[in-house]
Amino acid sequence: MSKDARFRVRALLDAYASHSTTPRQVVETLIARAEASSRPEVWLSRVSAADLASRTAELEAAHARLGAGVFERMPLFGVPFAVKDNIDVAGMPTTAACDAFAYSPRTSAFVVNRLLDAGAILIGKTNLDQFATGLVGTRSPNGGVRQFESDLHISGGSSSGSAVAVAAGLVAFALGTDTAGSGRVPAGFNELVGLKPTAGLVSKRGVVPACRSLDCVSIFAHDVGDAWEVLLQMAKYDGEDGYARRVPSLGLTHTALRLAVPEPLTFFEDAHAQQAFAATLDTIGTHLALTPARVPFAPMQRAAALLYDGPWVAERRAALGSFFETHRADIDPVVAQVIEKADSYSAADAFNGQYTLAALRREVEALFEAVDVLIVPTTPTHPTFDEVRADPIRTNSQLGVYTNFVNLLDLCALAVPAVRRTDGLPAGVTLIAPAGADQRLAVLGAQIQALFMAHAAADDAARIAARPLPFEEPTVTLAVVGAHLRGQPLCWQLLEAAARFVETTTTSAQYRLYALAGTSPPKPALVHTPREAGQPIEIELWEVPLRSFGAFVARVPAPLGIGSVQTAGGLVVKGFICEPSGVGPGSGARDITGFGGWRAWLATAAEAQA
Repeated sequence: MSKDARFRVRALLDAYASHSTTPRQVVETLIARAEASSRPEVWLSRVSAADLASRTAELEAAHARLGAGVFERMPLFGVPFAVKDNIDVAGMPTTAACDAFAYSPRTSAFVVNRLLDAGAILIGKTNLDQFATGLVGTRSPNGGVRQFESDLHISGGSSSGSAVAVAAGLVAFALGTDTAGSGRVPAGFNELVGLKPTAGLVSKRGVVPACRSLDCVSIFAHDVGDAWEVLLQMAKYDGEDGYARRVPSLGLTHTALRLAVPEPLTFFEDAHAQQAFAATLDTIGTHLALTPARVPFAPMQRAAALLYDGPWVAERRAALGSFFETHRADIDPVVAQVIEKADSYSAADAFNGQYTLAALRREVEALFEAVDVLIVPTTPTHPTFDEVRADPIRTNSQLGVYTNFVNLLDLCALAVPAVRRTDGLPAGVTLIAPAGADQRLAVLGAQIQALFMAHAAADDAARIAARPLPFEEPTVTLAVVGAHLRGQPLCWQLLEAAARFVETTTTSAQYRLYALAGTSPPKPALVHTPREAGQPIEIELWEVPLRSFGAFVARVPAPLGIGSVQTAGGLVVKGFICEPSGVGPGSGARDITGFGGWRAWLATAAEAQA
């Protein structure tokens, strides 16, 4: 299938907005593709044609009723998606790739409902390594999922079907889960973006657990921008999920991110993978001026060993409960072999493992004081089915070298496509950063993807930077009038504070605006005045997290300060004000009220200078 034939989130939304297609036409195309697909092992169950027709009719009626407003109410209007079959969908069986385990949930997972409410169209549920135990995509009684271009090579797992469904153009995005790399390894193998958010940012209520304390719902998409659009809809605090948390965003950085590569790296004698990674780093260094530092890999490797060669394997055993004992014959032999290792660990081992991990987290936290982002190969090699069959445990272990430690150390990660291997197979890199750095990774990931993928939108990074995740914390509404406006030289201070733009509006009519003298960068002063002496002045309203507001205010230089400003709508918010001395006689300040705002004054001044 041509890459141009694959559905992408933003392209679909643009097509719907221009009336060049409809949800019904898209779904009919996808049904035909599924029937003709050379990858039937992708699906474990599909939504019926009748239910899809009902859903598209509902959406098209909403579009007719609301017009362009439907896209505000339903940001994923008509976008087709799939979910891994360890995620509940009401009315469809959840099997986790084990028929004996199957059950019929009465309610959908929290994240599925979020996506449906956003207007997305569920197409079906996808194959996986049984009980999400594996990185290979072969441990399913329903058949191993093949890489989307090669019948000989594995797709990666455990979210195998979800990744190939996107890569093969059967949906626009898909949900996977990620405990040890299941949302990243298949992305690397199938030339996709794989977004593993900070743990707790996305609810996992309604997801069959692998390791409940580590699991994350992940996103597969063709573009970082598309994955970010999906995450914006999914990232909602769920008070009924015991592992949900209100994650404070780290915000964006004004200076270039400090990139690092852990060493030593291993590629298990796969020269194609090693060459692709080296070429990718060279391109990033040339075009983004980012030359990675080197940091020790040892703390991350020791943490990774805890996942399968330590007591965390007992958490997989706990997730299955008595089913493991009563239905051992129904479990994939390799999966059973992995899980039964839990019997060799005691409760004391579990606590000792926690103590070891706590110490390793401190080591890695210290590492991230000197760097912002780690960049690693998403996988060190890409095995064939034959290689996996010959040594299933060893090959699976190799694939987790650069993924297993991430969830244990409470990090977020983003896999993006990069330079292909010299044997023609896809390859990618993964960006890793501390909890809360999801937006930072997405902005950098979009910049990197644009270097290698012709379809990647050049403005994705700017779009992502302008759309932080929804706030789950107290905020302050701030009115800005000059150098902090969007596109102005100090706007970065707001982005660094993880602030969100709300709207452009004006003050009430009781204000005058002055251009201050001798400030760098140039700044205006907003001064409250009697109504008959003032006029409305253009301002922007921003939401600023309360936790970062104090640090932002501390940067404001005299004679400016933060006080109260009234908007044209009568809202009283915090905003930039000025001490009387800043605009009084002898100050050199120039009254520019008549221009109605700082931008208009700058434009006029630039014309005059020209």
